[in-house]
Amino acid sequence: VQLQASGGGLVQAGGSLRLSCAASGRRFSGGAVGWFRQAPGKERAFVAAIRWSGGSTSYEDSLKGRFTISRDTAKSTVYLQMNSLKPEDTAVYYCAASDRSSRIITSALWTAATYDSWGQGTQVTVSS
Repeated sequence: VQLQASGGGLVQAGGSLRLSCAASGRRFSGGAVGWFRQAPGKERAFVAAIRWSGGSTSYEDSLKGRFTISRDTAKSTVYLQMNSLKPEDTAVYYCAASDRSSRIITSALWTAATYDSWGQGTQVTVSS
């Protein structure tokens, strides 16, 4: 599946953005979709993930309460709503999809190697 991430931009601290990850080529059918981010000089880090079947979610602990991942099955799109943004949220945000047909354990959702397809990334910049 090909992924198209969008919705990034420049926002002031305290503001909100909603990122979208749309599937093309074929629809999401199973597995999970995750968001990762990579700040300058840092490694790519897990943000949130959602299992396509059932919609259960997992978040990086420090982001719980500010970020919300959701899906629209009809549009084969996953969203990341980001509220109360902080300058340290500045990063390139990537969405990724796993096609595994079996249930993915939670700890595997946090791992980049679980995912088969990656979008191109969208830049989020939060100014202070």
